Amino acid sequence: MKTLELRNASKSLADYTADLDSESLVITSNKKPVAALVSVKGMDRESLALSLSPDFAKIIRRARSEAKKGKVSSLKQVKEELLGTSVSNITKTGRATKARHISRTRKRR
Repeated sequence: MKTLELRNASKSLADYTADLDSESLVITSNKKPVAALVSVKGMDRESLALSLSPDFAKIIRRARSEAKKGKVSSLKQVKEELLGTSVSNITKTGRATKARHISRTRKRR
C-alpha cells in the first residue's frame, strides 16, 4: 500500500487511478489518512458495498470475537437451526424428510 501526502499530489486523479493496478493508495493530510484509492478490478458491486459498510464490519468484528471465545456452531447445528429438522433426516438431495421439529429459537418468538 502506497501513501501520498495531499499537498504533494501533482498528478490528476485519473493518472493516480491508472497507476493503481492491484495496490491501493492512501491519501494523507498532515500524516493522517483522509482518503484511499482502491482498485476494484474484478470485484462485484455487492462485495464492494459490503466492504465499505460499517454495519457489515461490525457484524464481522462481533463474529470474530465470538469465535475467539469459542462461541461457534458446527455446520450440523447451523443446518438444523436453519432447516428446522435434524440433519440426519436430510436426504442426499438436500431435502428434509418428515421428522421436523421446531427449534428452540423459533419457540421463543
